[in-house]
Amino acid sequence: MVQGVILTVDFGTSVTKVALWGDEGMVALARAELATSRPELGWAEQESFSWWTAVVVACAEARALAPVEFGTVEVVSCSAARQTFVPVTSAGEPLGKGLLWSDRRAVAEAAELARTCGGADAVRRRTGVPLDGGAVAAKVAWLAAHEPARLAASDWLLSPRDLVVWRLTGEIATDSTLASRTGLYDFDGKVIAELAGPATERLPRVVDPASVVGQLRAVPAAELGLHPGIPVVIGAGDRPCEVIGAGAAVEWPMVSWGTTANVSVPLPARPDPAPVGAVVSSGAEGGWLLEGGLSAAGSFLAWLGHLVGREPEELAALAAASPPGARGVVAVPWLDGARAPWWRDDARAGFVGIASAHGIGDLARATIESVAWEVARCLQMVTTGRPDGAPALGLTLGGAGTGIPLWVEVLTAVTGLPATRRRSGEAASAGAALLASRACDLHLSLDQFDPIDAEIEPDPLSAAAYRELAPLAERVAGTVVGLTAATP
Repeated sequence: MVQGVILTVDFGTSVTKVALWGDEGMVALARAELATSRPELGWAEQESFSWWTAVVVACAEARALAPVEFGTVEVVSCSAARQTFVPVTSAGEPLGKGLLWSDRRAVAEAAELARTCGGADAVRRRTGVPLDGGAVAAKVAWLAAHEPARLAASDWLLSPRDLVVWRLTGEIATDSTLASRTGLYDFDGKVIAELAGPATERLPRVVDPASVVGQLRAVPAAELGLHPGIPVVIGAGDRPCEVIGAGAAVEWPMVSWGTTANVSVPLPARPDPAPVGAVVSSGAEGGWLLEGGLSAAGSFLAWLGHLVGREPEELAALAAASPPGARGVVAVPWLDGARAPWWRDDARAGFVGIASAHGIGDLARATIESVAWEVARCLQMVTTGRPDGAPALGLTLGGAGTGIPLWVEVLTAVTGLPATRRRSGEAASAGAALLASRACDLHLSLDQFDPIDAEIEPDPLSAAAYRELAPLAERVAGTVVGLTAATP
């Protein structure tokens, strides 16, 4: 069993979280916010230095919350958002701002890559990842065309997690789940040179998620307040970590609400062919994930809150006062293009059915419902990738949305499925802790240190209301997705 404490770092899009885990579960959770800039339509960038700063700030808060436990940390492990990267020099200096997974500036480059590589469908069959304006390959091509000096001056293309792990240990590596989600590798883990282009010689070595990549060096240890020499486990992507941290199974997919939302089904064998619109990527403990990743969830609610000067928590409370169907308001959550199941770079978010009698609570309710409708579409999509094609029996919950009662209520009612929630509400961090346990032979059990603390059944009246509303939601989405062409 764990003698000391596992420290996990969850590299999210809008927040970095540091959690402390012992035998009996999570003993502290600290957060540091990250700022995203959007200088042009479709762009999403972050200051690369902020990734390390956020880790330092979150560790300081965790140390203040639980000083005794922080002093007994014996291993560090990570979970991380995928597809975000920055060019980095051989000295470990990032060159410019990082390009986020949600950055979709490279629509033209994606189309050209598809043309030269046999078409977008052929690329997806080789990599499991759609080739669109947000694809890593397309953004590498964009850098080569628009910022060639920045790309040429770099020696590595690294994710935020990989850059920080390099600083912690002096070792350059990534893990198989992040690598598989770049779309630069085939299913056998081999780099596809015609897609990677200039990135081919700038990719880090790929290791198993439960690998100790090195020991914590003295200088970063002092900055974080940790003991030098403790092992650092590279961990896995956020969704693969959430799958194992939520206890997901084939019949119980994981649904996560964070900056965006995701549906992930763990499968022992790779689905071939995969359902149209789904993504196939490597699992954190072997096997594969069949995924439906949305473009926005918490970010859509935060965007609305920014417009009206309300915090997301306040919006959720106002939304709870609006009935199912938001009194006729229907939203679509495609702030920067629609991802699964649509994959439309030109789609945009919108509200339909607004009248003078509607208020901010109705818009907030419609915002939350729009994500649930997208999740339902993704669940239907990934069902065809299950070995028996049978529908899900229930859902396992991950992400910050586990703490939003209305989201869980709407999700279960729209899908008609029960859901389980674990005590910590931090499935990605729990998954990273499990990978640390595997890497260091600590013998942690998920049900022991993060047991299920809630089983939520769909409210019958709400579920009946959403069954009646489903045709309207489908009609609005099917109409709007073809109307909202992107403009310069």
